[in-house]
Amino acid sequence: MAHREVRRDLARLALALAKALRSRPPRARLRTFTGRRIIADGLEHGFWTDFYHNAMTVSWPGFFAVIAGVFVALNVVFAGLYALGKDPIANARFGDFYVLFYFSAETSLTVGYGDMHPQTLYAHSVATVEGFVAVVLIALMTGLTFARFSRPRARLIFARNPVVQEHNGVPTLFFRLANARNAFISEATAKLWMLSGTETREGRRFVGFKPLRLIKNENPVLALSWTLFHPIDAESPLFGWAMDNLLASETNFILSIAGFDETSAQTVHARHTFAVQDLRPGHEYVDIHSVDDAGVRHIDYAGIHATRPARRLASVALQSAAPARVSLAEGGAVGATGGDGPEDG
Repeated sequence: MAHREVRRDLARLALALAKALRSRPPRARLRTFTGRRIIADGLEHGFWTDFYHNAMTVSWPGFFAVIAGVFVALNVVFAGLYALGKDPIANARFGDFYVLFYFSAETSLTVGYGDMHPQTLYAHSVATVEGFVAVVLIALMTGLTFARFSRPRARLIFARNPVVQEHNGVPTLFFRLANARNAFISEATAKLWMLSGTETREGRRFVGFKPLRLIKNENPVLALSWTLFHPIDAESPLFGWAMDNLLASETNFILSIAGFDETSAQTVHARHTFAVQDLRPGHEYVDIHSVDDAGVRHIDYAGIHATRPARRLASVALQSAAPARVSLAEGGAVGATGGDGPEDG
């Protein structure tokens, strides 16, 4: 009688769980894009279709928590299957579910202490299926763990605040970054995009990307720091904007870096998004390179975010609300690779 009641309770639990999963409506999901929090409604859950993506993007504590949860759930299921048999395991009293759980854990981990073992054909069949499932899941979890450890990543530090100042007589947008690893990134390339909204003549509003030209956006060896310049000239999408109007807009800047990591022998990528409110007009970066009394060069990574008022301010048209276009001074072309001295790059 007790054996029949246990089997009936397990069947009811499985039926209720399947019904709840089928009837569950799509849940709102929180996404973060370009510094904004976006609630996505009506999106079907794709746990299995995005299984690899979810496994690679979840945090390490979450990853190991999922592995532990799968391990416990697997042994609970197989302990329930053992409980459906009649005296399936030697030296295990009927009704002691936790004993069957521990036997299942020993079977899936191939420990086999020897005090308990299958003693019926039904138990041997369940143990065989469990061994096969455990081998597949262990291989899957091992592969995902290795993939997370071996995934190439560039460890770059981006200065929090881009600055706007004059460079060779031209208002210029500056971005600074540094390589935080004791490694070289060969053939590094940088791309800068502006994300902003546009409105058509019919009044429809679209959000689109516009490329921003960078002066010498290629670096043969990125070892220390790298300062990137975008001249705000007639070819720039920012040309003609008043700084007050620009800061009040919803514009974002997306800077992406790609290169070949010589240590891992793989291509690495890094991306950072800046809100337009992060801009500091009329500022310049504080030099993070110095030379001590012994002639040894130093780089201060802690000061990569530091800025100060520029000695020569950018064009007045960039700092007022006047609708006039930015006037460009005649002069040499912007051709420097960085702003941190000879160690730049």
